[in-house]
Parts: sequence; C-alpha cells; structure tokens
Amino acid sequence: MVIDINEDSINQLGKNLLDLLLTDRSTKKRIVWATTDYMEQYGDLYSPECEITPDLITGALSTVIRPRVTKAKSEQNSRTRDKAEVFTPSWVCNQQNNLVDEQWFGRPDVFNIAEGKKWKTNKGKILFPGKTWQDYVRSKRLEITCGEAPYLVSRYDTVSGKMITDVNKRIGLLDRKLRVVNENCDNEDDWMKWAKKAYQSIYAYEFQGDNLLLARENLLYTFVDNMQYKFNRQPTSDELWKIAYIISWNIWQMDGITYTAPYSEIEHEEPFEQLTLFNFEEENNTAKESVPCIIRDWTNKCYVEFKSLIKRG
Repeated sequence: MVIDINEDSINQLGKNLLDLLLTDRSTKKRIVWATTDYMEQYGDLYSPECEITPDLITGALSTVIRPRVTKAKSEQNSRTRDKAEVFTPSWVCNQQNNLVDEQWFGRPDVFNIAEGKKWKTNKGKILFPGKTWQDYVRSKRLEITCGEAPYLVSRYDTVSGKMITDVNKRIGLLDRKLRVVNENCDNEDDWMKWAKKAYQSIYAYEFQGDNLLLARENLLYTFVDNMQYKFNRQPTSDELWKIAYIISWNIWQMDGITYTAPYSEIEHEEPFEQLTLFNFEEENNTAKESVPCIIRDWTNKCYVEFKSLIKRG
C-alpha cells in the first residue's frame, strides 16, 4: 500500500483543514518554507521566508511536498548534507521509544519486543500495575527537530515506505497512547475525550516547513486510522477540526537554537537614547527581533513561551 499523504486528500477530509494545518500560532500567519529546495523549480513564492499557502501545494502542485522515503536518493542525500536532516529508521525509533516506556512502566518490552531491525507486537492488553492508563495517556512527550515525526507516529516504515496498516503494530509515542485509549474506551464520547488528551500530551517542533506539514498530516491521518479501527467509521468534520486544532498548537515551527519562529524578524522601536559627542554615525531608532515561539498548556489552559520552559530546566 502506497503512502497516502496528499494535500488534496486533506481538503477532501474537511473544509479548511489544510488551512488549519498550515497555521503558525506564534506569528499568527502561516508556516514558512524555511528551505531553498523548491525555489529553482517553482519560483520565488517558494523562497525560505515565504508562507506555505494552499494554492502552492494543491491541484497540479499536490505532489510538491513528499515524504522523504518517496524522494530520489540524490534528493535525500542533499537534505542530509545541506540541511543536516537526520534520517532515523523506524526500528531505531521503536527501540528508543521502548526505553522511554521502560522508564515509565518500570519494566521492558511493554508494547513490543525488538528483534533486530524488526519488532514483535505484544497482543495482550497493556497492564498498569501501580499506575493508571489515564496517567500514561496524560504523560507528556516531546520530539525535537521532528522531521516527519517518526517518533510520534509510524503510519509507514521510514526505510521501505511500506504502510503499517495495523494500528496496534505501530511504534510511535502517540500510537502507543492511542492503543491504550482503544483498549480502555468503548463509548465514543469517552474515546474522543481521551484521544484528545493523548494529542494534547505530545509535542514536537521542526524548522523546515515541508517537514512540519508532513508531521502534522501524519498525526491527523493517525486519528483517522484509529477512528476507523475502533468504530469502523470516518471522523466527522467537527472531530477532525478539534484534533487538527490541537496539532496546530502542539507541532510547531521553530529554530531550535533561538526558540523563535524562522524568518519572523519584525521591526520595533527602541527606547530613545540621548546622543553624545561621540555618536558620529547616524543611528536608526529601530531594531529587528524574531518572534518567540509559544505553545499551549492544555492542563492549565494557558499559553507558554517555549524558551521559558528551557530556562526553568
């Protein structure tokens, strides 16, 4: 089964969903390309500082943004060389995610057993001695420089490109939370409540806009897949909107060094400074400053500047 991510199909899922997935909550604009990969072929509107708008990636242009595994090897190598884009095979993501869960549960091999470059899924219901499944769903996770978010969701194998159609065999941190929700919620209202909490508990940031959009789309399609698996139906437009809204906050575009939105410099007036005899050069009373990234604290119902979390350790 081929990878089904496509911006036209996002529009088919629900009206204005693509617009929502392109939203940058920090700048109150759209996410930007933040890469030069598309300029030569498609023109100036694809410059790094330009916003990604629906008309640039839909219709005849719906294949402009593609997952890494579907790109030519030369293009993959170029991204690695020029953008320091790190490729992580799904089996490595699984082993590292297993270590995260081993620390949380206090025992190894909770969701699967790693077998070299593969894994064997544990089929029994996940048990929570001493803790609750609700605690696990609420526990927060962050993927840094996330690319297409392979640590959060694993709809396809990042090496082969093969779809992982069985949601219980997926290895992402969000995949695991949704498996727990599926195992413990049979009522649709309860399931939706805890699925939302699962999405509210995972965070990720990425610099390049094309990768960020792919990550957001992967998370949205993961919701569709789990709704289909659990209740044998497609989500409603309202359900999709609620999840996409959370994704637009929790998976954000950021320069991981400055904790600001890429290409977001704005001018602001500096406080007036009295010139002295030694101020020979004419001075401009404005300065440029990048927009700090903000994220949503869903538990306390407030907004947080991301760098404030770093300063607090």
